[in-house]
Order: sequence, then structure tokens, then C-alpha cells
Amino acid sequence: MSIYRALTIAGSDASGGAGIGADLKTFQDLGVYGMSALTTVVAMKPETWEHQVFPQDIKTVEAQLETILSIGVDAMKTGMLASLDVIELAARKIEENGLQRAVIDPVLVCKGEDEVLHPETADALREVLVPKALVATPNLFEAAQLAQMKTITTVEGMKEAAKRIHNNGTPYVVVKGGKQLDDDRAIDVVYDGDTFKMLETEKVAHSYNHGAGCTFAAAITAELAKGNDVHDAIATAKQFVTAAITHGWRMNEHVGAVDHGAYRKHGVETSIEKQKV
Repeated sequence: MSIYRALTIAGSDASGGAGIGADLKTFQDLGVYGMSALTTVVAMKPETWEHQVFPQDIKTVEAQLETILSIGVDAMKTGMLASLDVIELAARKIEENGLQRAVIDPVLVCKGEDEVLHPETADALREVLVPKALVATPNLFEAAQLAQMKTITTVEGMKEAAKRIHNNGTPYVVVKGGKQLDDDRAIDVVYDGDTFKMLETEKVAHSYNHGAGCTFAAAITAELAKGNDVHDAIATAKQFVTAAITHGWRMNEHVGAVDHGAYRKHGVETSIEKQKV
């Protein structure tokens, strides 16, 4: 029996909804053995849910990567990389180890926050790491930062951002519209340098979506680790995260999390439309 192996380089969300917790649960649910290199620890103040970020020493991150890479990796993803050193380390490891199936989720803010954690990381992600990716999965805010555009509010803006990011070296770009896009459907734009595809579902009425972005990128990574085609991996990830959001649950008075086991337990209740444009 084949063992498929996936690596996540990301932060730990103490609540378990996002970050490494979300990644490993997603890998497991899709039949992939997950390994993790912890870059930062994120805790939340119970009274306000204000985020507290505790970066790990670069030597600690590198030691974890050396362990994992000695085992072998079929695909990998990155999440929260809270320093220039870690971004450069991730890019170097991708290149040195020939990691061709790299998914970069260019995390710039924690959910509920609206300021870039470290403004200089946007430049480093754009110039150093995202060009190493096979797939990049920015949301609207991250796509605008990477494409050096103003706020994105339309599908046409998503297409332009995807094109700019692709032209900077990333073969496949998925710009996630999510609930931020002013539309009654959840729309993601996929660009491969030749065509645009729009993946659409009905929006879920509730807001229990903590960890959705991490989960989506991790699902793509898991499918790539199994050797699946990139477009097929993205489509499966859309189904996976749609099920996870649909069955999301109220964590506390501040936030609700997605259900990482929903795809396996319930399947997909919302049809996903694929359109080439």
C-alpha cells in the first residue's frame, strides 16, 4: 500500500480551527500522512479573541524541516510564515529538495484582523516564495497585496490579480472570493496561464468558517501528494472546504470553525459549478 506524505510549514492555532491543526486533520481525512514544521504559535485572549503571535526561532524551524525532508515529501504547503527568515528558508528548501508540488497559502493576517502581521512579508512572499509555488491560494486581500493592486471587489479584479501573480512565476493561481466578494455565490477564480475557470457554490448562510483558507490549501496539497492533476486537486479541495463550511460549528461567542471531517461524513450537499471564461 502506498503511503502519501505531505508537509505543512505553518503556525499553530491554539483553538485547533486553523493553521497546522487544520492542515493535519485535512491531510488525514483525505488519506495522506501529514508532517508539520511549526513556525509560530498563535493564541487568543478569551475575552476579546485578540490574537497573540509567538514566532519560533529560525533554527527550530529548520531542524524540523531537516527531520521531515529526511523522510520524504510528496507535496507540501505553507501557511503563516511570520518572518523574512522563515520565508527565505521555505523557498530555499523547496529549491534544494526539488519540491515541485508546493502549495503556497500566502497568509498575511489572522482571521478577524485587518492589518498585515509584518508588512515586509508581503514583499518577500511576492518576490521570494510565491514564484516557487506550483499553486498559490490567496484570498482577495492577499491577492491584492501580491498583485500590487487596490482592493479587489469584482470577478474581473480577481482575474487581473491571478494573471499578475501567474506572470510572476506561479503556474496555477486560485484567487478565493469567499464571503468577501459582493455576490450571492462563493466564487473562486482559477488561472493556469491559458484559461480562467470559475468554481462556484451557493454561499453558506452562517459565518462558521474559521480555518477555511488553511483547509482549502491543505486539501489541494493532499490531492497533489496522491499524484492527482492540479485542476482535479483544486476541484476536490473546493468540494472538501464547501462541506467543511456547510457543517461548521459555533466554537464560542467570537468564532465558529469548519468541520474537517464533513467531506468524509456527509459528502457535498452543495453542487459546484465549473465555468471556463
